[in-house]
Amino acid sequence: MSMFCNQCQETVGNVGCKTVGVCGKQADTANLQDSLIDSITEIAVGLKAKKEFNVKYYEFILLSLFITITNANFDDMKIQEMIDQGLIMKHDLGLPSVANIIEKSEDEDVTSLKQLLLYGLKGLAAYVYHAFVLGKKDESIYFFAIDALVAIKESDSQEELLALVLKEGEISVAAMALLDAANTEKYGNPEVTKVNLGVRNNPGILVSGHDLLDLEVLLEQTKGTGVDVYTHSEMLPANYYPFFKKYDNLVGNYGNAWHQQNTEFETFNGPILMTTNCITPPRDSYKDRIFTTGAVGYEGVKHISEGKDFSEIIELAKICDSPQEIEQGEIVGGFGHHQVIALADKVVAAVKSGAIKRFIVMAGCDGRNKSRNYFTEVAENLPDDTIILTAGCAKYRYNKLELGDIEGIPRILDAGQCNDSYSLAVIALKLQEVFELENINDLPISFDIAWYEQKAVTVLLALLHLGFKGMRIGPTLPGFLSLNVAKILIDNFNLKPIGGVEEDIAAMMTGN
Repeated sequence: MSMFCNQCQETVGNVGCKTVGVCGKQADTANLQDSLIDSITEIAVGLKAKKEFNVKYYEFILLSLFITITNANFDDMKIQEMIDQGLIMKHDLGLPSVANIIEKSEDEDVTSLKQLLLYGLKGLAAYVYHAFVLGKKDESIYFFAIDALVAIKESDSQEELLALVLKEGEISVAAMALLDAANTEKYGNPEVTKVNLGVRNNPGILVSGHDLLDLEVLLEQTKGTGVDVYTHSEMLPANYYPFFKKYDNLVGNYGNAWHQQNTEFETFNGPILMTTNCITPPRDSYKDRIFTTGAVGYEGVKHISEGKDFSEIIELAKICDSPQEIEQGEIVGGFGHHQVIALADKVVAAVKSGAIKRFIVMAGCDGRNKSRNYFTEVAENLPDDTIILTAGCAKYRYNKLELGDIEGIPRILDAGQCNDSYSLAVIALKLQEVFELENINDLPISFDIAWYEQKAVTVLLALLHLGFKGMRIGPTLPGFLSLNVAKILIDNFNLKPIGGVEEDIAAMMTGN
């Protein structure tokens, strides 16, 4: 069976995966995911006429988009279950039960704009779903998602689709602000924290993904059991929140970015809980001790349902060996917008004195491609008077480098997960206010962004909406951008691909 998927940065030839995804996604799974997207576009058509908020449809649309994001759900039964739920909803809305597949436009620019809109919507849904499980929702996001899905299904107007893409940037800012509020109201504002990288001799559970609520539930259930808990990859920033510091069995972080899990999950020895996207096909050597929950799924892997009873994982941990140590020491993070703004006077003084010449935003996603060594080399070769602002798993390319500090300010300021990219925008806006600049692009800030999946698309659209121009992204421009759509972004926002390390550093240091 054939497939076509071009939503991630590693898609074959930067064009599309046609038989099996680089991520391991099989054709059957890809086609089921496409059917689920078709289903929610039809549901959106029915909902648009109602013009009323319905939390049942809100959650279903968010979850449907979320489980089709890269490296989230490879479980055909779960996806089919969602399709079946969609059939019931279509019946309730008085829609035909027969699927009306999205027509593929012969206009490549229309197709490109629809893909850009859809992939941004998938990333948007992931952020909003995290906020939803913490009790935060926004009706304006619901109505925008419906409008966007209807346009993806029915519109052939480049003007309408482009307007929605740009509107999606605005909605993305609101979505990230919603999640920021959800996280900080419940868990406190992230604070500067030294995170342990070593291990203890107790049995342990490794938590990967992004979902802070799942970590909270697991920590509550492991209290007093003698089982330690470690974060992995994008769960590292959980260690920065005051709320989680009360758990003495939250030991620290184990390992690096998501794509190294095949080796790191083996050496961990204990069970692993995947809370959101970033799962890769598990090896047989640890497949019997990996568990999924929430939007994540993989055929043959035990899924913990909505009740979030993690007792099976805890009991398994007790009979497993303690983790094998793979590194020692500490790393420092917790530089969210609240913390950096608290240091604003110190930062501004360092800029005015010339001690800090430039901020380089190196946020985004990591991946397996060797060309991503570029980001490590940039970090290593930046002048000593630069500060790196980061969020997302791209930081694992450089966050353990010894880059020192500038007048006590670490040269790498980690704001958190990709979910926390909002903090970097807030910091920039605050600096614009402090320096009384009319144009945000007059700040001494350059963007050198690594992208991989759809949340990075959402962040990019949000930054464009906020007015940032001249951003570099890599290792490649998205393969789903047609030449004309790419030209629109280049002409209007000076979006550019990454180049050579030396030439890019020289350009960024002069504001180009």
